Amino acid sequence: MQTRPDIIINRLDAERLQHLIDNAEEKDMSVATALEAELLRGEIIEPEEMPMDAVSMNSQVRFTDLSRNRQIVRTLVYPHGLSSTPDAISILAPIGAAMLGLRTGDTIDWQLPDGSVSQLRIDEILWQPEREKQYHR
Repeated sequence: MQTRPDIIINRLDAERLQHLIDNAEEKDMSVATALEAELLRGEIIEPEEMPMDAVSMNSQVRFTDLSRNRQIVRTLVYPHGLSSTPDAISILAPIGAAMLGLRTGDTIDWQLPDGSVSQLRIDEILWQPEREKQYHR
């Protein structure tokens, strides 16, 4: 597996995600544990400092699943946002956790629960709350 790219996480997202991890259900524990490792290795910055090309919570992202040669558009949401966002992917889904904090052009190998590895590349941030000065989401 390749070295993981550096990631950037805004402080509000990090706080909310830590709360989500601390209260994760048993079925979500493997992803929650991987997500917590990402929080620990990520650079935490203020929301106003978030680069416009970084994946944050509620960002709509175009990415390529290089393992399947398939381009996908998804909005990275908290689990409660799944039903209200048409193209949603939960942060507690393996691919959702993998995308957090990556920047346009970054590629990451991410182990899935079945032991296989998915390789993702961030192609474009179509919408990002911080870019729109929406820091409360």
